[in-house]
Amino acid sequence: MRIQTFVVSLCICSVVVVAADFSAGLTAYQKGDFVKAMNEWRPLAEKGVAAAQFNLGLMALDGQGMPQDYAEAARWFERSADQDYTKAQLNLGALYGVGKGVKRDYVQAYKWLNLCSAKGDQKCIAQRDLVAKKLKPAQLVTAQRLSTEFKPKNEPDKNQ
Repeated sequence: MRIQTFVVSLCICSVVVVAADFSAGLTAYQKGDFVKAMNEWRPLAEKGVAAAQFNLGLMALDGQGMPQDYAEAARWFERSADQDYTKAQLNLGALYGVGKGVKRDYVQAYKWLNLCSAKGDQKCIAQRDLVAKKLKPAQLVTAQRLSTEFKPKNEPDKNQ
């Protein structure tokens, strides 16, 4: 299973200040100034902005602007995935599938990949189907139940 890395995409945020900080991080990232991008996105990620959390996960995964750290990547991807961010669900599912940053867990891998598959993402569908082949019938039932019971969590802005 391959961990997919995606081009960082701009999040449309309702608060202009948040969008401006995110945009500054995106500009820095595109210029290869990963430390500046991290410094722009970290406060947003801490406040619960899913796109910023996802981007910090990518940076930790690739060792950009910080040492490569799969566990740190998994933590950021999980916070973003918990908010129903599709790209984070794909990457978190992949990390669970290969056991990088988290203990290998095909049930959790299936759960996250199934959630993003439900949105029609073809990469998620392909990865989910590969993981499903590794599950025993009872494990598949558990993984499907976990997907069905999933409720997105919106992180509250700690400054409000």
